[in-house]
Amino acid sequence: PVHVVESGGGSVQPGGSRRPSCVASGGGYRNFCMGWFGQVPGEAREGIASIDLTGRTRYAESEQGRITISKGRDENNLFLQLNMDSLQVEDSAMYFCAAERSQCYGSLEDFVYEYWGQGTQVAVAS
Repeated sequence: PVHVVESGGGSVQPGGSRRPSCVASGGGYRNFCMGWFGQVPGEAREGIASIDLTGRTRYAESEQGRITISKGRDENNLFLQLNMDSLQVEDSAMYFCAAERSQCYGSLEDFVYEYWGQGTQVAVAS
């Protein structure tokens, strides 16, 4: 089976930064399309950023210039780092990491991704 695990959420003041990270492993796969999604209670998950099998990144228009993602690997795991800067109260959400075995072409649609983590909460408050 494929496992996806997020970490690095927490509390931050407005204007601050947060760096959630994600590890994907298992299933005999050494590369995944991966993405980050944000969700607030009562609303659908929204795609924030994705990185495809070739390493090409894509960002939601609303996040351009504020976030970056990067992917790394070791022998057994694939890592995805989300760098969020200039956070505001409205950025408070549960952030989910997702992985997909096939090429996702930078999709920010949640239905494209097969494997999901449990999420990590980011709370922005003064």
